[in-house]
Amino acid sequence: MDSLAAVTSEVVRCRRCPRLVAWREQVARERRPANAGEEYWGRPVPGFGDPTGAIVVVGLAPAAHGANRTGRAFTGDRSGDWLFAAMHGAGLASQPTSTSADDGLRLRGAYVTSVVRCAPPDNRPDVAERAACAPYLHAELQLVAATGGARVVVCLGAVAFEAVVRHLDVRPRPRFGHGMEVDVPGGPALIASYHPSQQNTFTGRLTRDMLASVFTRAVAVSLQRS
Repeated sequence: MDSLAAVTSEVVRCRRCPRLVAWREQVARERRPANAGEEYWGRPVPGFGDPTGAIVVVGLAPAAHGANRTGRAFTGDRSGDWLFAAMHGAGLASQPTSTSADDGLRLRGAYVTSVVRCAPPDNRPDVAERAACAPYLHAELQLVAATGGARVVVCLGAVAFEAVVRHLDVRPRPRFGHGMEVDVPGGPALIASYHPSQQNTFTGRLTRDMLASVFTRAVAVSLQRS
């Protein structure tokens, strides 16, 4: 996988995890009533955005009726509404919404990806499934960094934070906390955030101002490291 195009090609045809393959395809067949007339993507979801992006955003996995439906990360669900509104406010996205893969959204100086590429049941991939997807995230981070990008990695949630820390072999292993920053010698700065899932946004654990502050800070740190 010597280019992001090669990574995308590998990702979209991946069938490494039987449980995830079965679930993503079942959801795509059965659909939910609100999307009954739509054609679901129903395959693994690759990363997207600026291949030279100074900021890489890492999430957990596609939502069953979000990216598993639309084929683009954080697109078509409420988590994406929060994420791209914050990125737009920080000048990283051309618009504050992400409803479909052809809605005109463009990322500027940012690349968005995830730890796991298939929608998992109950939004909970297991350890083996995370490990099976790890080479894709590893390749993307290396390829974006090779262009001079990936100066800051924003990790949405503890699973994403742990995956990036493991990829960079950070020692000692830092504990996840919202707003935490880790400066990796010879590598990127890591900024942790609660994931913009409904579990966090509906309860007020994560507010729009909190998420906006993460991306404002990410832009400032990326400029310091340019």
